[in-house]
Amino acid sequence: MTPSELRRLYHIVRVQLEYGLDELLPDHQWMKAPRLIRKGLFWCKNKHPDKPLGDRLRLALQELGPVWIKFGQMMSTRRDLFPPHIADPLALLQDQVSPFDGQLAKAQIEQALGGAIDTWFDDFCVEPLASASIAQVHTATLRESNQEVVLKVIRPDIRPAIDADLKLMYRMARIVAKALPEARRLKPVEVVREYEKTLLDELDLRREAANAIQLRRNFEGSQELYIPEVYTDFSSESLMVSERIYGIQVSDIDGLVDNGTNMKLLAERGVSVFFTQVFRDSFFHADMHPGNVFVSYENPDNPLWIGLDCGIVGTLNSEDKRYLAENFLAFFNRNYRRVAELHVESNWVPRNTNVDEFEFAIRMVCEPIFAKPLCEISFGHVLLNLFNTARRFNMEVQPQLVLLQKTLLYVEGLGRQLYPQLDLWQTAKPFLEEWMMNQVGPQAFINAVKDRAPFWAEKLPELPELLYDGLRQGKMMNQRIDRLYQGYRSSKKQQATGKFLFGIGATLVICSAILLDSSHQLLSLGTAVSGVVFWLMSWQAYRR
Repeated sequence: MTPSELRRLYHIVRVQLEYGLDELLPDHQWMKAPRLIRKGLFWCKNKHPDKPLGDRLRLALQELGPVWIKFGQMMSTRRDLFPPHIADPLALLQDQVSPFDGQLAKAQIEQALGGAIDTWFDDFCVEPLASASIAQVHTATLRESNQEVVLKVIRPDIRPAIDADLKLMYRMARIVAKALPEARRLKPVEVVREYEKTLLDELDLRREAANAIQLRRNFEGSQELYIPEVYTDFSSESLMVSERIYGIQVSDIDGLVDNGTNMKLLAERGVSVFFTQVFRDSFFHADMHPGNVFVSYENPDNPLWIGLDCGIVGTLNSEDKRYLAENFLAFFNRNYRRVAELHVESNWVPRNTNVDEFEFAIRMVCEPIFAKPLCEISFGHVLLNLFNTARRFNMEVQPQLVLLQKTLLYVEGLGRQLYPQLDLWQTAKPFLEEWMMNQVGPQAFINAVKDRAPFWAEKLPELPELLYDGLRQGKMMNQRIDRLYQGYRSSKKQQATGKFLFGIGATLVICSAILLDSSHQLLSLGTAVSGVVFWLMSWQAYRR
């Protein structure tokens, strides 16, 4: 490691120990070493013994920077995996990270705009409306239309901190991949690279603006999801201006209940929105933690989700979608044989995997889970159990699916918060079955015709000429084939003649040798000369 990486690693460990996070380590003999390091190398003790563990964890992650804050945000959504005293404090990382100075934010906004902020905006509020790991948000109104807007600005000097942590993560991933052969199937370097891409994408607000515009277009007129309008004339790499929305944060359960929200429908629509984005659009919001999701005050009986912060989106190709849909449906139907076969077909496990053994291992893990009522089954727990099972069969991590897995966990966490009886399986299954019907059979053919109709309509005026050219080229091709065939037959005849002459010549040569032995020298000499002549003629004919 370089000196800078060692210093960063030292700082990470020291911060964690200063907040007493070694309490999270299990009481196991393998954990004795970290405690000895704390006492020997770092000379650290818990400097915040008066604070609860959850608060200490939040403060430590916040101090370590954006990469760690993102990790804390993901943990906060998994209330079925983490107890309330851990999840509740971490939820503050979603939109209540310590802000940076508002005057500094104003200066950065004016630099991005290329002039004084009051040239375009009124009522700019120096106090941030929200503050997150990468950026913070301020409110204002557009001078020309009096439209309420929010201005999102990137935190200053954030890139060096992110680069340092990513460099250290790469180093550790390479070490783990080399030192632990079993870890290679997890593709640690590829996972870090995928995480780097998504994290760095958030630093360019032009990308977030483009994502928001695309998502808004995909759900235009929808009663399930609303994406605020982006004002592209004022947006740049470090600044994004968008419509201000008013809603109830999805984590504010009391507020939603007081507003009379249909919680069951709201939870089911969250699942529907996710699967629509993944399987219909192949373009999904991949950062759906509660700080980025609100619910409209209007029409609580017909609740409308509002999605913010579109910096991280995921995409899937048609092959990944097909395998995912089939895996989900096979799993919902407890067709473990098909689950095992699909893992092999998609190369998620090696081709030489024993499908029978793999099927039995999946069944052994899943059947006890399905013995519970469906509404009590956590998809997060199922994924963890399946992952541990597939590990025995050398399953490799699919980096392109990491965002999808994370988002699915977010969605389930949100849905269970809103409506603990949410049956994720029954909500998703009809959607997936309909999608599969549209991919195979008559409906798939009709959809293909619809998709290609504009191309065919464009080429229709050219059809007579294309048909004429095709027939002419076909005729010319037939003529060329006839010439080639005639040449082939002529060549075969020449080769047959050559073989015949060659045989006569060889016979004469043999006869001459026999006569020579019989002292008929003169006759044998003539026979030999004739044989050589026939042999030369046959060779020339054979070569032609």
